[in-house]
Amino acid sequence: MELLPFWLCLGFHFLTVHWRNRSGTATAASQGGCKLVGGAADCRGQSLASVPSSLPPHAQTLILDANPLKTLWNHSLQPYPLLESLSLHSCHLEHMDRGAFQKQGHLRSLALGDNCLSENYKETAAALHALRSLRRLDLSGNSLTEDMAALMLQNLSSLQSVSLARNTILRLDDSIFEGLEHLRELDLQRNYIFEIEGGAFDSLTELRHLNLAYNNLPCIVDFRLTQLRFLNVSYNALEWFLASGGEDAFELETLDLSHNQLLFFPLLPQSSKLHTLLLHDNNMGFYRDLYNTSSPREMVAQFLLVDGNVTNITTVNLWEEFSSSDLSDLRFLDMSQNQFQYLPDGFLKKMPSLSHLNLNQNCLMTLHIREHEPPGGLTELDLSHNQLSELHLAPGLTSCLGSLRLFNLSSNQLLGIPPGLFANARNITTLDMSHNQISLCLPLAASDQVGPPSCVDFRNMASLRSLSLEGCGLGALPDGPFQGTSLTYLDLSSNWGVLNGSLAPLRDVAPMLQILSLRNMGLHSSFMELDFSGFGNLRELDLSGNCLTTFPGFRGSRALQTLDLRRNSLTALPQKAVSEQLLRGLQTIYLSQNPYDCCWVDGWGALQHGQTVADWAMVTCNLSSKIIHVTELSGGMPWDCRWQRLDLGLLYLVLILPSCLTLLVACTIIVLTFKKPLLQVIKSRCHWSSVY
Repeated sequence: MELLPFWLCLGFHFLTVHWRNRSGTATAASQGGCKLVGGAADCRGQSLASVPSSLPPHAQTLILDANPLKTLWNHSLQPYPLLESLSLHSCHLEHMDRGAFQKQGHLRSLALGDNCLSENYKETAAALHALRSLRRLDLSGNSLTEDMAALMLQNLSSLQSVSLARNTILRLDDSIFEGLEHLRELDLQRNYIFEIEGGAFDSLTELRHLNLAYNNLPCIVDFRLTQLRFLNVSYNALEWFLASGGEDAFELETLDLSHNQLLFFPLLPQSSKLHTLLLHDNNMGFYRDLYNTSSPREMVAQFLLVDGNVTNITTVNLWEEFSSSDLSDLRFLDMSQNQFQYLPDGFLKKMPSLSHLNLNQNCLMTLHIREHEPPGGLTELDLSHNQLSELHLAPGLTSCLGSLRLFNLSSNQLLGIPPGLFANARNITTLDMSHNQISLCLPLAASDQVGPPSCVDFRNMASLRSLSLEGCGLGALPDGPFQGTSLTYLDLSSNWGVLNGSLAPLRDVAPMLQILSLRNMGLHSSFMELDFSGFGNLRELDLSGNCLTTFPGFRGSRALQTLDLRRNSLTALPQKAVSEQLLRGLQTIYLSQNPYDCCWVDGWGALQHGQTVADWAMVTCNLSSKIIHVTELSGGMPWDCRWQRLDLGLLYLVLILPSCLTLLVACTIIVLTFKKPLLQVIKSRCHWSSVY
């Protein structure tokens, strides 16, 4: 499972004050289009050209976002001397009078994001200097340069949180943040910063959160912000990250270096509290095996650091750059989307607290599982999309993967797993082995052997609830392959012939399954036992990409909510299925990409009105060799279908009856016309005597 990068959008929340009236309950009113709740006035988006002066004078929070104010005059805020929070986002502000905040001694939070403050930045800076008690300031999206920002922040020593995101800052020198000794949060993301001068942050002794994402920094060397707890340098052009080589204790807890161009594992502090390290989407690898050197000391890199008249040389061993780093508290490590071909011996042993490890989309070919590697507390391990052909399990190892809950091995080159790998995986709930050419172990009673030496056995994994085996090239499932599991999710897609004409191999887990995927398995209508009546808790069923010509059976199944029948060979849906099953509990059904007959879809109106068919606009049918969208048949059955829907016996009767009647009339006329001569001829020939 991947940790969501919530730090990419460092929050500066300016308007979080809750107000109540004297009775203790919140009140709401409206005045001039502004909403009044207690001591807060919300006037956003009212097309105001100036700050309204008729609001309650005791207002403590004023929101004027998205109003074309353009100018903040000296008198604009004078009616509200008790303001503590003011938001002026997207107000087209270009000018502020120097005395605009002269009477705002209580103002703690000021949001000026997405304006045009660079136009008259000197006047704006002079206005801001009056705010001696300001704690939070948002200057994001104002096209400010570093010089403009430095001038605006001058003498605002009370600031604790500043946002300069989305401006045009190019470099940071040692004077831009001078005097901000109480600053704790600084957001500099989405600028054009390519250089940070040494000592730029030295005056920020209280700084805890620093966001430098989406800039152009080429490297970070001699990192020594020991007080920092959170650092985001993602989406830059970093090739190196080198912390100070001293023994200073760092407070760093979260470090995001993702989406850069790092070549080597970062050189981290020797003493830190780091618990989250994000390194995904870089060019990192370990390179010791690529060099035929007699001693590791022969492959080093030396960095020349020039700071004024001081020159320092830092030497780094390219394959042991992690060895001096303090990773003892690390809990989350994401190294996905890199170039790692192997993990050095002892690498994971340095992380005894590790619980989440993501190595997907690398070039790993083998993985050695030893004692404490991976750590015993690991709960999630993602090795998907590598080139793994072998997993090596140390002999006699009995306590590996004991805490593992999620194990992703999909999209590798595995033919099996070492026997006993899952023997002690007592807590594993989710296992993905899709797109590996594995085979399942046979029951002992079925053969003298239990399968290939590296076959996979899922039986009696009591904690297992989710299993994906898509595209594994499985043969026909043996009897009871999932016996003893607690599966609620099972994906057997893209394994042709795996069910061998029967759902019997799934009978052990049928009562528990809630989601079942059987797409692209070659199922066809001669599959006589395609009856899901025994799957009482099944909520989602995917049968797409098969050859079904008839609707599957769901007798007595009321839990089904989603059914996918796309890309089959259905020509119609039985009216019984439409009326009894689909409209009873099914919430979503997919029916497109089937060769329906337009003459047999007129009973689908209830489906359309009930919005059950999710892809109704894409459902087509065939009419006289033409493909027509079902939505175009709203007028009812096409006229060409009338004769096709009649009873054939009645049709033949209607066609034959006129001919029979015509022949009978003709015979009658002939008999009546030639009655007397005909009788005489017959009498003469037969020598009949006349009656007198």
